[in-house]
Amino acid sequence: MDMLEIMRSRRSVRRYTDEKISDDNLKKILCGALLAPSGHSKYPCKFIVVTNRELLIKMSHCRKGVAKMLEGAAAAVVVIADKNISDTFIEDSCVAMMNMELVATSLGIGNCWIQIRNRDAENDSASEEFLRGLLNFPENLACQAVLSLGIPVKPPRARELDQLNFDKVSYVI
Repeated sequence: MDMLEIMRSRRSVRRYTDEKISDDNLKKILCGALLAPSGHSKYPCKFIVVTNRELLIKMSHCRKGVAKMLEGAAAAVVVIADKNISDTFIEDSCVAMMNMELVATSLGIGNCWIQIRNRDAENDSASEEFLRGLLNFPENLACQAVLSLGIPVKPPRARELDQLNFDKVSYVI
């Protein structure tokens, strides 16, 4: 697949089969994260990979109403970043997340970005604190997002390029 085709095919997938993701494919997805550019080459991001079913079920409560797909996911990648290393830790985390989404899509692995920063868990605690309690990462590491991963129950339909809203584009010549 060429890059534009991968981007066209990337959709949020929330329903997964019971099939596991191979270690090789998980490593490829993490390579995408580790290859992401970083402001001033500081690389503040770290990644926690979760494949334990019981822990994924507990993690499904990290956001009010939007993280339930973790119950059926084969894996999740939690993106945390050291806020003391770089002032671009939020942007760096987002770029790493997007790279992982694109690599996963290229491998036929469904994925969904679960926003954590500034969100609440089902128990009304901050989503970040909820996950910190489960995964035990230190206070200097801010949790930005979780990427759920799994084989889609139904492959998502790709977007059509002729339906993109080019009214949002202006040219200065």
